[in-house]
Amino acid sequence: MDPTIIIFLSCMAIGTVVGLLAGMLGIGGGLIIVPALSYLMVHLLPLSADTVMPIAVATSLSTIIFTGASSARAHYKLGNLKKELVVVTGLGITAGAIVGAQIASHISGHLLKNIFATLVILIAAQMLFGKREASRFAYTRPILVAAGSITGVISALMGIGGGALLVPMLIWFQVNMRHAIGCAAISGLFIAIFGTASFVIAGWNRAGLPDWSIGYVYLPATFGIVATSMFTANLGAKLGQKTNTRILKMILAILLVIVSIRMISGIE
Repeated sequence: MDPTIIIFLSCMAIGTVVGLLAGMLGIGGGLIIVPALSYLMVHLLPLSADTVMPIAVATSLSTIIFTGASSARAHYKLGNLKKELVVVTGLGITAGAIVGAQIASHISGHLLKNIFATLVILIAAQMLFGKREASRFAYTRPILVAAGSITGVISALMGIGGGALLVPMLIWFQVNMRHAIGCAAISGLFIAIFGTASFVIAGWNRAGLPDWSIGYVYLPATFGIVATSMFTANLGAKLGQKTNTRILKMILAILLVIVSIRMISGIE
């Protein structure tokens, strides 16, 4: 079977899992998509690990455009979007996403792989041990811009929506949790749009990229993941209401650490 078809079908399976976990736990799919897609492309296409990392990150971001739009619309209907938070944080997010994507596309794939794996371990630690508590410091506009910029850079480097980073930061600065989650939802869309566009520009006409790519975005993987994750996210959200997700979150965090260590040691 053609490797492109195998990757497309495999990404449909990945999308099924990503949608369920995103719906149940509220995690970004990039934490799963990037290592899984990197592994597939290294073994099925004539590409090195050094080449596939920016492709995996860019492709992960492209899928968030679709899932992020759906999530942002849902939070808008629920009244969870506070205008000042969204606009001011969004300015930082946009700038950070563009810068992060440019950094990711110009450093070596080996370094990007190690950065991704290290940051995943830190996010997994936050999932296991972090507490969402407010400090005595209230947010200001410069703080929101800074929080957005940091989230945008790291998220574009990792191919994630940024909710795992942004929500704890906003809550720390006394943002209402409902508003923090709503802001993170629409911020994920900003990251996805501007990060993806930056990766497309950076990889435009670049030699050595696989067929069916637009810049660094690999379309068969994008469409495969989106085809299933859009549907299973809704199912995951319903399951999350009925399931004790704390244990599942702990298991996932431990799994992410194992995968990250494996990435650092080599994905070939």
